[in-house]
Amino acid sequence: MTTPNFSRLPGFRDFPPEDFALRQHLFEAWRRASRRYGFLEYDGPPLEPLDLYVEKSGEEIVGQLYNFVDKGGREITLRPEMTPTLARVLGERSRGMAKPIRWFTVPQLFRYERQQRGRLREHFQWNADIVGEDSVSADADVVALAIDALRELGLTEKDFRARVSDRRLLTAVLREGLGVAEGRLGAAFGVIDRFRKMPPAAVVEKLESEVGLAPGAAEEAAKLFASLDLDGVAERFGGNAAVTAAAAPLTEYVAILRDMGLGDYVEVDLTIVRGLAYYTGIVFELFDTAGELRAICGGGRYDRLLELVGGEPLPAVGFGMGDVVLGELLADRGLVPPYRRAVDYFVVVIGEEQRAMAYRLAHGLRERGHRVVYALREQAVRKQFKAAETEGARAALVVGPEEAARDVVKLRDMKSGEEREVSVEELLAGTVGVPSADDTAGSGPGTASSAAGAAP
Repeated sequence: MTTPNFSRLPGFRDFPPEDFALRQHLFEAWRRASRRYGFLEYDGPPLEPLDLYVEKSGEEIVGQLYNFVDKGGREITLRPEMTPTLARVLGERSRGMAKPIRWFTVPQLFRYERQQRGRLREHFQWNADIVGEDSVSADADVVALAIDALRELGLTEKDFRARVSDRRLLTAVLREGLGVAEGRLGAAFGVIDRFRKMPPAAVVEKLESEVGLAPGAAEEAAKLFASLDLDGVAERFGGNAAVTAAAAPLTEYVAILRDMGLGDYVEVDLTIVRGLAYYTGIVFELFDTAGELRAICGGGRYDRLLELVGGEPLPAVGFGMGDVVLGELLADRGLVPPYRRAVDYFVVVIGEEQRAMAYRLAHGLRERGHRVVYALREQAVRKQFKAAETEGARAALVVGPEEAARDVVKLRDMKSGEEREVSVEELLAGTVGVPSADDTAGSGPGTASSAAGAAP
């Protein structure tokens, strides 16, 4: 008989404990940062109507989706992103909600795309959005949240940058400063969006052939976008009232981030366009400083999306940050914490006659929130201590015949080897704490906090 092949689907991942630990490490950092900024967590279904994404991104997105017709004849898809779900949820209830709305989520998303480094066909993505507020402060808070989450994970200004731009300023520079015709602005955005992925000669050729700039003007524009920041905008277009007015929000945005102490993480880069057509104002992407990876995060202001799905016209700003690229960056920087198995206690049973006491003790400690394991079948004492080391136990509780007769156990600190006798009553009352010399066994990703195991 041929052995069935149940290999994992291409572009998907399994998460054994050591990989799940890194995933949780990211999730916990994202959640901590979100809550510090006052965001509330939400979620939605992994299946959505196909039209929800076609309405937002056009028919061409269908080729990138896991879509099908369900048994009820509905065209549905596995969600490829979360913002349309947010828009749908708020479209149904936002009118009665206090504004601004600060929500975040960590969904699993699916896209049928070509695999490459930093991109799979499924990934988890942290989304954070502020809805119902059009001030520049909201834009700044969102990018500050993204920056602080990476700092939470140990990354610094030496590791990444937020490259920020503004679609309104870019439009003014193209139209008012460089004379790009209104009908060619979309083509110009497309060229600029690919600016850093093409050689200079190709950029000039695209600006001529697709945007309609004269050869000299195309060369000037290519040089301009290679180094154009806010100072450069003021110097080059300071006499143009439309460009000056369009630069004001981005200038305020950068000033707010400097006031927060995050100025070293931010650089203005007008080649950041964001490919999604619904962005309407300030946009940003986070990149590693070495330039070796895809964007870690991207987002910006999208003030019309809720209207597209039938909601009230509300301003909104947000971002998405995927776990795949971020995991790659942490690994490259040596910031993935070592995986360690860890429990508080391993109960060592000297003889099977003491197993009933071991069960009582283990369950009582578990009810107090401790992490407790024991051998599930009769084993030699040496083998049990070896298992305690494998499990990362901070202490062993030895239950022997003499100890059982007096309702006590021997508590062995697995790091120092020191032993002392403690009563079962004391253990179950919580008056005896777990050995805590440095708590390293319980501090790695994937291990529970030792707080539950400490004596009150």
